[in-house]
Amino acid sequence: MTLESWFSLAGAVAGAAWVALILVPLRFEWPRRLAWGAAGANALLYAGLIAGFWSSGRGDFSSLAGVASLFETPGLLLAGWVHYLVFDLLVGTWERGEAHRIGMPQWLLAPALVMTFLLGPIGWLLFLALRLYRQRAVAVSAAHP
Repeated sequence: MTLESWFSLAGAVAGAAWVALILVPLRFEWPRRLAWGAAGANALLYAGLIAGFWSSGRGDFSSLAGVASLFETPGLLLAGWVHYLVFDLLVGTWERGEAHRIGMPQWLLAPALVMTFLLGPIGWLLFLALRLYRQRAVAVSAAHP
Protein backbone atom coordinates (compact mmCIF):
# COMPACT_ATOMS: atom_id res chain seq x y z
CA MET A 1 0.00 0.00 0.00
CA THR A 2 1.10 3.55 -0.63
CA LEU A 3 1.46 6.12 2.13
CA GLU A 4 -1.56 7.91 0.67
CA SER A 5 -3.59 4.69 1.01
CA TRP A 6 -2.48 4.29 4.64
CA PHE A 7 -3.41 7.94 5.26
CA SER A 8 -6.92 7.35 3.89
CA LEU A 9 -7.38 4.11 5.81
CA ALA A 10 -6.21 5.59 9.12
CA GLY A 11 -8.58 8.52 8.68
CA ALA A 12 -11.52 6.29 7.78
CA VAL A 13 -10.93 4.03 10.79
CA ALA A 14 -10.69 6.98 13.18
CA GLY A 15 -13.62 8.74 11.50
CA ALA A 16 -15.94 5.77 11.95
CA ALA A 17 -15.11 5.66 15.64
CA TRP A 18 -15.71 9.41 16.02
CA VAL A 19 -19.12 9.15 14.35
CA ALA A 20 -20.10 6.42 16.82
CA LEU A 21 -18.74 8.35 19.83
CA ILE A 22 -20.69 11.47 18.87
CA LEU A 23 -23.98 10.03 17.60
CA VAL A 24 -24.67 6.74 19.43
CA PRO A 25 -26.53 7.21 22.74
CA LEU A 26 -24.33 7.13 25.82
CA ARG A 27 -26.10 4.08 27.26
CA PHE A 28 -24.37 1.93 24.62
CA GLU A 29 -20.87 0.68 25.41
CA TRP A 30 -19.91 -0.50 21.91
CA PRO A 31 -18.82 2.95 20.59
CA ARG A 32 -16.12 3.07 23.26
CA ARG A 33 -14.98 -0.41 22.31
CA LEU A 34 -14.95 0.56 18.63
CA ALA A 35 -12.89 3.65 19.46
CA TRP A 36 -10.40 1.60 21.50
CA GLY A 37 -10.07 -0.81 18.57
CA ALA A 38 -9.63 2.01 16.06
CA ALA A 39 -7.03 3.68 18.26
CA GLY A 40 -5.23 0.34 18.67
CA ALA A 41 -5.22 -0.36 14.94
CA ASN A 42 -3.87 3.11 14.20
CA ALA A 43 -1.29 2.76 16.98
CA LEU A 44 -0.03 -0.38 15.25
CA LEU A 45 0.18 1.56 11.99
CA TYR A 46 2.09 4.28 13.83
CA ALA A 47 4.55 1.73 15.20
CA GLY A 48 5.09 0.32 11.71
CA LEU A 49 5.65 3.77 10.25
CA ILE A 50 8.15 4.67 12.96
CA ALA A 51 9.97 1.36 12.47
CA GLY A 52 10.02 1.80 8.71
CA PHE A 53 10.93 5.46 8.41
CA TRP A 54 12.68 6.63 11.59
CA SER A 55 16.16 5.97 10.26
CA SER A 56 15.46 7.98 7.11
CA GLY A 57 14.42 11.10 9.01
CA ARG A 58 16.77 14.02 9.30
CA GLY A 59 15.96 16.09 12.32
CA ASP A 60 15.08 15.82 15.98
CA PHE A 61 12.76 17.13 18.69
CA SER A 62 15.13 19.78 20.06
CA SER A 63 13.82 22.66 17.94
CA LEU A 64 10.98 23.61 15.64
CA ALA A 65 13.37 23.38 12.70
CA GLY A 66 14.39 19.89 13.82
CA VAL A 67 10.78 18.74 13.94
CA ALA A 68 10.12 20.33 10.55
CA SER A 69 13.09 18.38 9.16
CA LEU A 70 11.68 15.12 10.53
CA PHE A 71 8.34 15.83 8.87
CA GLU A 72 10.02 16.36 5.49
CA THR A 73 10.10 12.54 5.33
CA PRO A 74 6.59 11.58 4.13
CA GLY A 75 6.49 8.39 6.21
CA LEU A 76 7.30 10.34 9.37
CA LEU A 77 4.79 13.05 8.45
CA LEU A 78 2.15 10.33 8.19
CA ALA A 79 3.31 8.90 11.52
CA GLY A 80 2.83 12.34 13.07
CA TRP A 81 -0.69 12.56 11.66
CA VAL A 82 -1.58 9.07 12.89
CA HIS A 83 -0.18 10.04 16.30
CA TYR A 84 -2.72 12.89 16.40
CA LEU A 85 -5.52 10.61 15.26
CA VAL A 86 -4.79 8.10 18.01
CA PHE A 87 -4.41 10.52 20.89
CA ASP A 88 -7.37 12.71 19.97
CA LEU A 89 -9.51 9.58 19.68
CA LEU A 90 -8.34 8.38 23.10
CA VAL A 91 -9.22 11.76 24.61
CA GLY A 92 -12.65 11.65 22.97
CA THR A 93 -13.20 8.14 24.29
CA TRP A 94 -12.32 9.30 27.79
CA GLU A 95 -14.69 12.27 27.43
CA ARG A 96 -17.55 9.97 26.45
CA GLY A 97 -16.90 7.65 29.38
CA GLU A 98 -16.64 10.55 31.80
CA ALA A 99 -19.84 12.10 30.43
CA HIS A 100 -21.67 8.81 30.94
CA ARG A 101 -20.26 8.49 34.47
CA ILE A 102 -21.50 11.92 35.57
CA GLY A 103 -24.81 11.80 33.67
CA MET A 104 -23.97 14.53 31.17
CA PRO A 105 -26.58 14.67 28.42
CA GLN A 106 -25.39 13.74 24.95
CA TRP A 107 -26.44 17.09 23.49
CA LEU A 108 -23.99 18.76 25.90
CA LEU A 109 -21.19 16.29 25.19
CA ALA A 110 -21.46 16.34 21.38
CA PRO A 111 -19.97 19.84 20.81
CA ALA A 112 -16.94 18.95 22.94
CA LEU A 113 -16.43 15.72 21.00
CA VAL A 114 -16.66 17.57 17.68
CA MET A 115 -14.14 20.14 18.91
CA THR A 116 -11.83 17.40 20.19
CA PHE A 117 -12.01 15.73 16.79
CA LEU A 118 -11.26 18.99 14.97
CA LEU A 119 -9.01 20.88 17.39
CA GLY A 120 -7.84 18.35 20.01
CA PRO A 121 -6.80 20.35 23.07
CA ILE A 122 -9.47 23.03 22.58
CA GLY A 123 -12.16 20.32 22.59
CA TRP A 124 -10.66 18.80 25.73
CA LEU A 125 -10.73 22.20 27.45
CA LEU A 126 -14.34 22.67 26.34
CA PHE A 127 -15.22 19.27 27.75
CA LEU A 128 -13.58 20.12 31.08
CA ALA A 129 -15.61 23.36 31.25
CA LEU A 130 -18.85 21.51 30.38
CA ARG A 131 -18.07 18.83 32.96
CA LEU A 132 -17.58 21.49 35.62
CA TYR A 133 -20.83 23.18 34.56
CA ARG A 134 -22.67 19.85 34.75
CA GLN A 135 -21.25 18.95 38.15
CA ARG A 136 -22.16 22.36 39.59
CA ALA A 137 -25.67 22.20 38.12
CA VAL A 138 -26.21 18.77 39.67
CA ALA A 139 -24.89 20.01 43.03
CA VAL A 140 -27.21 23.03 43.00
CA SER A 141 -30.13 20.84 42.01
CA ALA A 142 -29.40 18.41 44.84
CA ALA A 143 -29.12 21.26 47.35
CA HIS A 144 -32.49 22.71 46.30
CA PRO A 145 -34.89 19.80 45.74
